[in-house]
Amino acid sequence: MLQPCPKCGYTRQVYDSHIQAGLCPACGIAIEKWLKRSHREIETPAGVSTRYKEIKPWLARFKSVLLCTPEKVDAGVFYSRAVLYALFFLWGWWFILKGMVWSSIGGSFLHSVNLPFHEFGHILFSPFGGFMTLLGGSLFQVLLPLGLGAVFLWRYEDNFAASIMLWWSGQNFIDVSPYIADASFRTIPLIGGLGMEAHDWGNLLTMLDWLNYDYALGRASFVFGSSLMVIANAWGGYLLYLQKELLR
Repeated sequence: MLQPCPKCGYTRQVYDSHIQAGLCPACGIAIEKWLKRSHREIETPAGVSTRYKEIKPWLARFKSVLLCTPEKVDAGVFYSRAVLYALFFLWGWWFILKGMVWSSIGGSFLHSVNLPFHEFGHILFSPFGGFMTLLGGSLFQVLLPLGLGAVFLWRYEDNFAASIMLWWSGQNFIDVSPYIADASFRTIPLIGGLGMEAHDWGNLLTMLDWLNYDYALGRASFVFGSSLMVIANAWGGYLLYLQKELLR
């Protein structure tokens, strides 16, 4: 049984056969489009529709960038990425399960990789005063991978490489966590044999009068870094799942 037009209530008759299906013979609306538009207007609160229309395309674009896949996936590239993913997955959980222990974190290969960027951060932020000079080391080592990830994501459209950079940023948060927690004790050996007076986080938290929170802040850095690594693993794994579908 034909349904009446949702706008004017007219029901199509036999003699309306010359009117294209989907159009109301009386008021001329495209019924499906009218229903969809009306549905959106009902769901969208008054005064928010313009903002909704502005935000939704941006979110859709962001999601498409995060989860985009190439039209063709080379098998060699795919399986190389799968092996790389497995290595970073296991390596990440090694850091997480070891906990906030300096002997494990400071003795890792990645600490040696992160350290030059940490030291360069002090130089990079030195024009912004003493506080930023101290903070710049840790700040730069966690921001550098995020910057590289943004380049991979937006410039090269390589979201899998971006997921690895997110993983690396998370690992850097773990890398600095025992340093933060050591602010009160200043027992971690510093590069070049510097004395405890050169302890970045000991000085930073003293300046902020936050020394009593050193362990809590260090723990927060460790948990945040661990979360970033898990998110990066989930993102990279899902990208590989999508790409695997294209190999079939």
